[in-house]
Amino acid sequence: MQFTRIVDLSRTVGPRTQAFPGDRAPSVERSATVPVEGFNSSAVHMSSHSGTHVDAPFHFLDGGQRLEDLPLERFTGPAVVVDATGLPDRSPVTAADLEPWRDRFVPGAAVLVRTGWDGHYGTPRYFDHPYLDASAARLLAESGVRCVGVDSPSPDSTPHGPHAPGDWAAHSVLLGAGAVIVENLRGLERVDFADPLFMALPIRLSGGDGAPVRAVAARLD
Repeated sequence: MQFTRIVDLSRTVGPRTQAFPGDRAPSVERSATVPVEGFNSSAVHMSSHSGTHVDAPFHFLDGGQRLEDLPLERFTGPAVVVDATGLPDRSPVTAADLEPWRDRFVPGAAVLVRTGWDGHYGTPRYFDHPYLDASAARLLAESGVRCVGVDSPSPDSTPHGPHAPGDWAAHSVLLGAGAVIVENLRGLERVDFADPLFMALPIRLSGGDGAPVRAVAARLD
């Protein structure tokens, strides 16, 4: 078998990366050049939650697993793309909305929730995305799903400002179950082939609460 198609679901990480409220956009500075040092190199400064990235349980739980503690299988699996498009701003995705795909929510699966909100990336409206409510998160966790991705900045409703209180029900339920969460996916509509394999491997960041990933969906024939 071989990969016959690979769909890139990742955002570029750089100065134009849209940062979560209260976070900083990444910076990439040239630290060496071919004319001076004989090679090109860059200094990169960024949050561990920049661009398309994964949240480890430690992100919300002091006793939760860090990135380097997690098996690589947690970041990959058969993809189940849930169509949650057409919802109003800041509306919940409920367990009832997930029901048509319920029989595919099995241990080892990667459930990717497509809201279409990646089309608002780079605008203030990107933070007015639909979100998973507690019932949806519980359904996924109780089904044994341990990898959940969204095409928005968070599976929870994003607070209206950097210091506003947030309701982190989806993070709490999923990370509390030992799952990982992949945020800021894009282009889930292009995963239009049978039996896609999802992969979102993070760098092995020491003590990692999260890290950028190169998220892809691949077809194997």
